[in-house]
Amino acid sequence: MELMTRERDGLLQRIARIYGLGFAVVALLCLVGGIEPTTLAVAAVPFLVMLLGLWRLGASRSLAWPILVVLGGGGAIVAVLALGEDPPAAAAIAGVTALAAGATASVALTLTSSIGRVILLLVSFVAIGGTTLVFAGSLGPTEVFLLRLAGPVVLGWAVAAFIAVWLSAGLPRVSRRIASIGRAHRAERQASETEAQRRQGARLLHDTVLATLTLLAHSGVGVSEDALREQAAGDAKLLRQLRLGATPAPASAGVYNLTPVEQTELGTTLESVKSRFGRMGLEVTWHGTGQLLLPSHILDAFLLALAECLENVRRHSGVTQAHVTITEDEKTVRAMVTDQGVGFDIADVSEAKLGFAESVVARLRDVGGNARLFSAPGAGTTVVLEVPR
Repeated sequence: MELMTRERDGLLQRIARIYGLGFAVVALLCLVGGIEPTTLAVAAVPFLVMLLGLWRLGASRSLAWPILVVLGGGGAIVAVLALGEDPPAAAAIAGVTALAAGATASVALTLTSSIGRVILLLVSFVAIGGTTLVFAGSLGPTEVFLLRLAGPVVLGWAVAAFIAVWLSAGLPRVSRRIASIGRAHRAERQASETEAQRRQGARLLHDTVLATLTLLAHSGVGVSEDALREQAAGDAKLLRQLRLGATPAPASAGVYNLTPVEQTELGTTLESVKSRFGRMGLEVTWHGTGQLLLPSHILDAFLLALAECLENVRRHSGVTQAHVTITEDEKTVRAMVTDQGVGFDIADVSEAKLGFAESVVARLRDVGGNARLFSAPGAGTTVVLEVPR
């Protein structure tokens, strides 16, 4: 919304510059043929000041430029009406009208976005209108004055202010429509990605685990015991990587490229976990260390426990964002998983629910680690995971 507001202000500034300069050109053409050269020379100085203000008005939000436009335009009007013929010629009246109702009125396009600017708009209108009224008294009867000058001035300022207000009022509607289109696009993209992942997962299971289970169902007919054992081990390794968020690439039917390492960079695997939960709608923000090396069995326990904590956030917290802070010392690697969700009373958790106890606490204790849980209703939840280096 802030970006759209800046774009709107920039658009109004550019429109004000074009609007004002256009009327300034019309006024100049009228005045060249409608007033004496000496009067034109005097009026040229404030006229040039007005042109400078109009040009800068299109590039800057400073209030100095609208003020400069009003002062310059008002000075030119005074010079034409006070020093020119009495009564002024029709061309001179047309030039003054273009100045008062168009060139100076263009500042109204940039003076509707705040109370301070609206006040300046009203002051500017009164200044130009009052100047024109005072120095144009010799135009004739009141009806003629209203028809030839006062009416166009009021209309010019009103039109400029209306354009600015109309564009500003339309901004929230445009913003809502853009946001709606963005949400529809994201939903469509997520649906497409989910379907693609589903199909890829089905092919992956068909090529690996289901093929192995089929062999076991048929007692491994035609396959040696060692080959069956090796295939099952490969399937277990594949499932481990999938659980940690990786996406193994198929090399051929039933064969997938895996990365057999005894030690893995924590930063790489954390990004995999982050991507996995991001696809499911939970935004995970990492803080702290991200490039640690851990033995593979400890890394497995650490990441699987971390993933279980994030799954609990996704399913139970009621929020769509979690923070994970990774720290280390000489002996221990720690992960603190926090959310600002609904929280709960730890004393009310049934001992029959073994998800956290087994998937997190017991898993970490098996590798010499530990887990601590902190939560309260309405205060979110924090879990601290610790594993030895």
